[in-house]
Amino acid sequence: MLNNLLNLFFPKVCYACSNILSDNELHMCTQCRHDLPLTNFHGDHENAVHKVLYGRVKLINATALLHFSKKGIVQQLMHNLKYRGHEQIGHILGLWLGEELKHLKEYSAVEIVVPVPLHKSKLKKRGYNQVEKFGKALALALNAGYEDQSLIKITNTKTQVFKDRLKRGSAIDANFAIQNQEYLAQKHILLVDDIITTGATIEACANELLKIKGVRLSLAVMAITD
Repeated sequence: MLNNLLNLFFPKVCYACSNILSDNELHMCTQCRHDLPLTNFHGDHENAVHKVLYGRVKLINATALLHFSKKGIVQQLMHNLKYRGHEQIGHILGLWLGEELKHLKEYSAVEIVVPVPLHKSKLKKRGYNQVEKFGKALALALNAGYEDQSLIKITNTKTQVFKDRLKRGSAIDANFAIQNQEYLAQKHILLVDDIITTGATIEACANELLKIKGVRLSLAVMAITD
């Protein structure tokens, strides 16, 4: 009875299309789940994520779960995740990608999942890192550790994802640093982020991680821009 009253006055809506969910739907409607633009990149070593970073970062594996396009359902998901407090979206996408990666031998050697960090001031303002639940779900699926204290962001920069690609590429000046290097030494790390566009932020993080002795690096992101 109470749940029926709550649903009447505060109906649960789809994170992707904002339509009211039916009783058997959770977080996303059946139609949006069906329409999600999956990349199916995971077993392809010539995929678009690899190509974005080719010649810039030495990666063992790289993949994205979804294609991102302006005004599409993935953009709506990312807005809800980053700006409307719907952290559960990261968990959902992490479970989805984790279920696919855990069956691939290419990702079986991952030992630690590391998220692209937020600057402490942005983290305080938002209250959460939108990549955290995504990374933790992947770590669970891959039977790996999760570490969000070693890679830190030391310069605060403005969000670049929804800006013009040319302006975005020239504006990013993300600075990162490593602490507690010994913990990550000799490990196969899976770096995770929400969206890859020009790859500048990921490149900056990867360059720091690859300075650590014996590190091998792979990458997984929620989405890649078209």
